[in-house]
Amino acid sequence: MSEGDLWALEREAAAAGCVRVCGCDEAGAGPLAGPVYAGAVILPLGTELPGLDDSKKLTPKKRERLFEQIQAAALAWAVARVEAAEIDETDILSARMKAMQLAMDQLEPGPDFALIDGAKDCGRSFALTTPHRTVVKGDSLSASIAAASILAKVSRDRYMVEMARRYPQYAFERHKGYGTKLHYERLRAYGPCPIHRRSFLKNL
Repeated sequence: MSEGDLWALEREAAAAGCVRVCGCDEAGAGPLAGPVYAGAVILPLGTELPGLDDSKKLTPKKRERLFEQIQAAALAWAVARVEAAEIDETDILSARMKAMQLAMDQLEPGPDFALIDGAKDCGRSFALTTPHRTVVKGDSLSASIAAASILAKVSRDRYMVEMARRYPQYAFERHKGYGTKLHYERLRAYGPCPIHRRSFLKNL
């Protein structure tokens, strides 16, 4: 991510009169197990966070380091999640939107405006209410969204490691709930557990 471009979207929003601009992103839309997580963060404009990038492009060690730095630098930050059972009851897009809105609602002080990763701002049963702009590939274009993606990803990974201790037979610490060969093997051997998304298990 080139340093010069990182704050362009935030500066644009600030120029339009938005005092507190938050970035928001989610992690865990695709896995077969576990919640979908969202992170929301308001950073002082121009905050330097060396190595900041889309969480998917960083090693776990770099994500953990940046997680602490983002929390320390932020004016406000929050993480929220929507559980597997609710994903099954609604749909993953609605669950993603709800997790993002829940995270933004926790910010204190609250945001005037949000930069949202992706192209969608509503699902069948839930829509974002904070004034916002959607940004395709936002986690590669905006410092705030990249920071939010790290908060969401690290929080979700930590949760899945915790679940690995509760349900050791699935090896969640290795695949974090994604549909890997190992995960499918364990699912076929043991069947789903309470944190599996039943609506995602059509191929078993």
